[in-house]
Amino acid sequence: MAVECVAASHIAPEERFDYFWRQQGEWVEEPNRRRGGESGVQRVMSVNGRLLYSKRQTGHIYRSLLHPFGRPTVLRERDALKGLRQLDVRVPEMVFCGARRDPQHRWKALLVTAALDGFDEIENWYAAGGREQYGELVHERLLKELAGTLARMHKGRWQHGCLYMKHVFVRVTGEGDSASVDVALLDFEKCRQRLTAYRAASHDMRQLRRHSSWSSADWEKLSYFYETAFGSAIKGLTK
Repeated sequence: MAVECVAASHIAPEERFDYFWRQQGEWVEEPNRRRGGESGVQRVMSVNGRLLYSKRQTGHIYRSLLHPFGRPTVLRERDALKGLRQLDVRVPEMVFCGARRDPQHRWKALLVTAALDGFDEIENWYAAGGREQYGELVHERLLKELAGTLARMHKGRWQHGCLYMKHVFVRVTGEGDSASVDVALLDFEKCRQRLTAYRAASHDMRQLRRHSSWSSADWEKLSYFYETAFGSAIKGLTK
């Protein structure tokens, strides 16, 4: 059994998987059947009132050269969370991660993360009028912060693998032009390290472009900030 825990110290290590598995809450992502099993996410509250998100999986695995017989995808996500934190990429705090086989030899796996306090999905921030409220100078700062975050991830050779706008979260605090901007990324189920930073960058940035709602002018700015932070141009990012 693979286990990692940074909380619930009042629970004996050998009991933590069962403890978190018993926690039940509202489904924010209904269980989907894929990869030979199912995976879903619930919103739960910790004993001290902290909002947590619990990804629950049964038989939900991926296969690779290192793991030809299958490995729970939450373990790949755990590896990414740890690696990205070392690169100063803001990601959800991992509270617990564990995986074990049930009596039928199917994997059961959990990944529990803390809510990103004060953050909102970037498209929700736009829809709520954040850009109009803070103005273009702050919005440009947001694009630059996002570009730097993505560049740090890619320079570490991490490829998100499913980079859509819904995986970008922002927090803007303060007033006027002096407002501070923070960017966080989430959902690293398909994240993996590539042989080169360029391959990771090329895949993710082209995917983000295809699935984004930014105007051409906004994308030009984001691409400029990104390529400056990354240190080289990425073919196909701009027309």
